Amino acid sequence: MSAEKIRESVIAGSWYPDDPRVLKKEISGYLDRANPPAVAGELVGLVSPHAGYRYSGGVAAHAYKLLAENPFDRVLILAPSHRARFAGASICTAGGYRTPLGVVELDREIITALFEHSSLIQSVPGADEFEHSLEIQLPFLQIVLSRFSLVPVIMGDQSYATCRRVAEAVAGVCEGRRVLLVASTDLSHYYPYEEAKRLDSIFIRRIDAFDPDGLADDIEQRRCEACGAGPVLALMLAAKLLGADSAKVLHYANSGDVTGNRSGEVVGYAAAAVSRAGQGGKS
Repeated sequence: MSAEKIRESVIAGSWYPDDPRVLKKEISGYLDRANPPAVAGELVGLVSPHAGYRYSGGVAAHAYKLLAENPFDRVLILAPSHRARFAGASICTAGGYRTPLGVVELDREIITALFEHSSLIQSVPGADEFEHSLEIQLPFLQIVLSRFSLVPVIMGDQSYATCRRVAEAVAGVCEGRRVLLVASTDLSHYYPYEEAKRLDSIFIRRIDAFDPDGLADDIEQRRCEACGAGPVLALMLAAKLLGADSAKVLHYANSGDVTGNRSGEVVGYAAAAVSRAGQGGKS
């Protein structure tokens, strides 16, 4: 796998600030205000939203604040493709991802192992060219972890069969390695405030129950929705294979809560943690 040019930011200056000082201050403010509940056991994965920071940054901070007491030096992000259409999942093999806070290096060892483990995971040209859902997680990780290596997995196909195969590959490669799994998703899109809360409550209950099969059924039957349902399912399935036994929603809000305007259509956001018993305390 040869190093290519750096994958440059496509959302700095719009979805989040492009001035590193302003960006650090904004993220630090979100983290200071976040007060996530205690998570029992050893942290395995996080669920975080991917809207612009002004809308979802406060929710995302509830997930990333857990890393202050549980640092990782390897992070695998599962994120949905909003624009490119392709089968399976794609991993960018550029020289790294640049944000205003610097370049995040790729974890060549794990990436190579994933390519060798499953033909479903490839490097699809252009899959990540304009995608925001993975990149928007990076500045939070850069602030909380300082230095880490990244495995950037973009899912073009979110069928449950694909989620299972991706999960098996991720678990197979991450077994015996300390890797944080992150799933990037927003919840319901553009419903009236109360309807959005009703739909999102179904999704949230399935996470709290650590029930990927039930969540997959709810998504298929359109009882709830999430643009990153596939990444969440893949994370939950992989985490179960890695010994995780519980999940907890840390915070929920929608854009109406954030802006104070609950009269129009809103988008839902949730932060969650997945853990396994045996180690850790307040994660």
